[in-house]
Amino acid sequence: MASNITMYVLEGCPYCEAVTDRLEEADIEYEREEVPALHSGRDEVKRVSGQRAVPVLVDEDHGVTMAESENILEYVERTLA
Repeated sequence: MASNITMYVLEGCPYCEAVTDRLEEADIEYEREEVPALHSGRDEVKRVSGQRAVPVLVDEDHGVTMAESENILEYVERTLA
């Protein structure tokens, strides 16, 4: 079964790592989308979330797109874990 959760992350980003670590600890399947280091190269992130910063979580099952690691971690605990 394909995952309906996509995480847009930047390699080496501590906020992104905190979120992906928590998803993995909770055994939640997700698709990881690596984004370019330059903000100007993050057109897909801008298209799905309206901004270029990461991390960004897209949960198609719940119709949720969100940024900010603290918000995502809270959502994971409340909704997915």
